[in-house]
Amino acid sequence: MDFFSEIIGETVVLGIDSLILGFCVKQLSKCKHILNALQTAPILDIDSTLNTEINKYSDHVIPYVVIRGLVKPLGNPIVSNYNNTVTGVIQRLTIKEHVIARTSAGFWSDQTRTIHEVCNATPFVLNNGKYSIEVVDALAAELLDLDVISDKFEPMSPGVIDHVWGFFSGVRQRGLQTMEEMLRDGSYITAIGELSRTNTGALKIQPPRDGLPLYLTTATKSSLLKRLASSRDFLRILLVVFGAVAVLASGRVAYKYLKRRKRRQLEDSLKRQLAAGRKERRAHAREKNLTDVQLCVVCSENPKEIILLPCGHVCLCEDCSENIKDNCPICRERIEARAPAFIT
Repeated sequence: MDFFSEIIGETVVLGIDSLILGFCVKQLSKCKHILNALQTAPILDIDSTLNTEINKYSDHVIPYVVIRGLVKPLGNPIVSNYNNTVTGVIQRLTIKEHVIARTSAGFWSDQTRTIHEVCNATPFVLNNGKYSIEVVDALAAELLDLDVISDKFEPMSPGVIDHVWGFFSGVRQRGLQTMEEMLRDGSYITAIGELSRTNTGALKIQPPRDGLPLYLTTATKSSLLKRLASSRDFLRILLVVFGAVAVLASGRVAYKYLKRRKRRQLEDSLKRQLAAGRKERRAHAREKNLTDVQLCVVCSENPKEIILLPCGHVCLCEDCSENIKDNCPICRERIEARAPAFIT
């Protein structure tokens, strides 16, 4: 049996585990990088000292900074679709379909599918009195805390045909959920990102250029640090678990390989013993005092016992035939087959 067929199960487990392990290592590295950057990020106030702080950095850019302020639109704000008294600077409208679907095991389970999502945004700043910072590319934020303005669920009333069709198709409709979320005008949020000053002297905060995430959240820096530390610890646990699985699977493969190798060594040893026994029995059974014509052309000790095909020369004993694989020693024609020859 081929060795790969013996370890197919371990190979599949090891392959899947390696992919998960690689993903966990990548995420852990990213989490540590963000955690270290956030720990050293300065917390600045939106006031007259901001320009002094930014002058301390080259190119007037602070790579990662924590700033809190009030959300204020630059121009007309976005008006809520479901509440005219609510305005904001970012709006997310989501339509989700709730269904009961039959799983491959034959059970029915509730599932939710997003069938439509749209985001609207208007330019805005973080304000504190007469000082402000423009927020650039807010929709690219990795963490964007929005308030739920409306969350409506409209159940469906399926008829008999719908029930029959759902039974055969494996999907039964429950209803549609429509949700509206907004970053409200006047919200007090924390912005974490790259702070820079333009040629006109205006300040702006945007996604960092070194791959760090932009955060627009109501949480504080300490809360985010705790959340990231919790994620880091969870990823470490996953690394230990999937690392142990990788070690077990690798150990299983190594065990089967060594077992197979030992079995082959025993088989080879048995073959050598059998070959030695056959050689010894041939030596006892061979005739003595043969003429030169009857002797092997290679060793000149044992009688000629093998016929070479297709040339047909009978010139080798069985012992020498095992070592000569390519060409006939008489005519140099390629050996394609050999057979015992009985000379009387």
